Amino acid sequence: MKHEVTEQGTVIIVGLEGDVDLQSSGEARKILLECAKQKKPILVDLSKVDYIDSSGIASLVEALQTTRKGGSDLALVSVSEAALRVLELARLDKVFIICASIDEGVQKIG
Repeated sequence: MKHEVTEQGTVIIVGLEGDVDLQSSGEARKILLECAKQKKPILVDLSKVDYIDSSGIASLVEALQTTRKGGSDLALVSVSEAALRVLELARLDKVFIICASIDEGVQKIG
C-alpha cells in the first residue's frame, strides 16, 4: 500500500493506493490517526484502492470515531468499486460521508 498526505485549505487529504489488507492496515491506521490528532477535517481518497478487507475497514472506522471525538469529521472520496462493495456489505456506506470528488468533500466537511 502506498499513501500520500496533502492539505487543501483546512482539510487533510489522505490518498491510499493498492491493497488495504491485514498486511498494510496497521500502516493505514497509523497514518489516519496521526492526521486525526491535528483536529482538522479529513478526506480519505480511495480511488486507487484495489482491495480493502475488514482490517482496512476497521482502520477507517477508528479514524472516523477519533476524528469525531476531536470535534471534526472524516469523509471518503472517490471510492473505488472494490472498496464501495465492502462498505455496502458492512452497511458502512450509511455511516461514512461518501463524496464523488475531493472538491465535493471539501465543500461538505471543509
